[in-house]
Amino acid sequence: MLSVPLLFAALFSYPDPAGDARGDGGYVLPTRPAISADALDLREFRAEAPGKVPKNTLPLLQGTAKPTVGMRFTVGLGRIENPWGLPSGFSAGVTDIFVKSPLGTVRALGTLGLNVRGAGGWQYHVRVTGAGATLEGLPSEQDSAASPLTQKPVPMAAPTVTVEGTNLVIDTAIPSGQYAYWVTNSVYSPISADGILRPSTGPDTSALQASRASAPAPVDVLAAPDDTAVYTLDTLAPVGQTRDSRTLLLAGVGGVGLLLTVLATVLVWRRRT
Repeated sequence: MLSVPLLFAALFSYPDPAGDARGDGGYVLPTRPAISADALDLREFRAEAPGKVPKNTLPLLQGTAKPTVGMRFTVGLGRIENPWGLPSGFSAGVTDIFVKSPLGTVRALGTLGLNVRGAGGWQYHVRVTGAGATLEGLPSEQDSAASPLTQKPVPMAAPTVTVEGTNLVIDTAIPSGQYAYWVTNSVYSPISADGILRPSTGPDTSALQASRASAPAPVDVLAAPDDTAVYTLDTLAPVGQTRDSRTLLLAGVGGVGLLLTVLATVLVWRRRT
């Protein structure tokens, strides 16, 4: 089956310091099964939007599906490991990507024990594990008559994930746009309801040990190196900037209206003189 390759335009890239995959610095990773800190260490995050299809590509065969057009995310890790032996080839961590837009209102970052810092909230949430990937999002204004503050996320088409070196490449159905992001990495557990191993204070070798049982689940987050509020206030600031096309449209309409008003005023003044 022939497929049409898509070109992707980079919209956002953010590096993360190496060697910080131990939460507040005191998290102790489980040793049964053994997981290295590198396998949980976020190194880079990239967001790309699909561009134009190359002109020299062959057309799709009749009956084949068009390629999914949506945002592509690349999560760079220190290492790829598969402690649970999943067919996907990776099973050390759980990567969560929360996507902020002007329509985003959800302020809790899932069940990770973290909340949004600053104004606004997320509209889309991508979760990637070695057992599969999910995407949920708030309905658009056209799809829901409910108040934005009372809307609940609904399931969307599942992303596709490929491993390229030490990168997870995630293709989603999220519309192309300029967004801000909250990105986290937690320890994967196949026996928990949501696949996340949460911190505990016990000495069990299969546990993620922390100084308090209510500590946030992520062992690494995409954040500035000097951001100390993540594990003290349990809040996370987004990286990147959102852009509201509706605001730009209104500004453009307003500018045209102002220009027409000025022209009309000049014409009236000339007639009087």
